[in-house]
Amino acid sequence: MTNIDYFFATISPFAYLAGDGLENIAAKHGASITYKPLDIMALFGRTGGVAPKDRHPSRIEYRNQDLVRRAKRLNMPLNLKPAHFPTNMAPSSYAIIAAQASGGGDVGRLVRSFMRACWVEDKDIADDNVIRACLSGAGFDASLADSGLLQGAETYAANLEEAVERGVFGAPFYITQDGERFWGQDRLEDLDAHLAALKS
Repeated sequence: MTNIDYFFATISPFAYLAGDGLENIAAKHGASITYKPLDIMALFGRTGGVAPKDRHPSRIEYRNQDLVRRAKRLNMPLNLKPAHFPTNMAPSSYAIIAAQASGGGDVGRLVRSFMRACWVEDKDIADDNVIRACLSGAGFDASLADSGLLQGAETYAANLEEAVERGVFGAPFYITQDGERFWGQDRLEDLDAHLAALKS
């Protein structure tokens, strides 16, 4: 079985727009997914990027137009100015790391629930009650919000270092077991084709 390393940020609108595309592709090709949440703002600083708020107005305007177009094409709701953006990504990321380690629920669903909470439901994904609700909704014990915080912090930091080392510079970012890199939810088709070619 091949594996896909998925680097993402829980506040990334483009990762939100990826929906369950990665999970569907993985299921189609019998691949596993390792979810690697990271601090996207720190990643930008380490790889020559700039936080959205600090970009030139032309880039900000284009990003907003592109998000609206993509959401419309995908028939996905999107609040372009969510009430809690940006927010602290660490608590939700720790919960995902703890959930992946514990098993028993649907990690992909958990990841998507955090992104939907931010970009559709105007919820603060750094809030403990929101985190617990997302965990429960994805089939995990809500107490994971409290347990494994040290491991979560260590893994979260390690994910950033690994991302920089492996050439990740944005989110969503997918790396296959044979080292092929795909950046952006609009590259999921290419990821699908690559995995199909590996089997042929």
